[in-house]
Amino acid sequence: MRVVKEIPFANFKITIFQWNGKYLIKIESGLLEQTFKINELDITSEEDVLQLLDEPFLDEAVSRFQEMSGSLNAAVERHL
Repeated sequence: MRVVKEIPFANFKITIFQWNGKYLIKIESGLLEQTFKINELDITSEEDVLQLLDEPFLDEAVSRFQEMSGSLNAAVERHL
């Protein structure tokens, strides 16, 4: 697996990987992470992957992290 780029943000970190014919976009926030896979044949360059990281995409990732955290906290409260 090759690291293409690491992009730090205030609330999370994004790492772009190239592996096994795919680009992986990994977004990490604390103990949570989201990974998106894109077939190399669907894009023309690594720059295309970076263009996907626009404001709406990142806003949705932040919302998803909040939802994931809520789900995890609720499960912990139910069972621990």
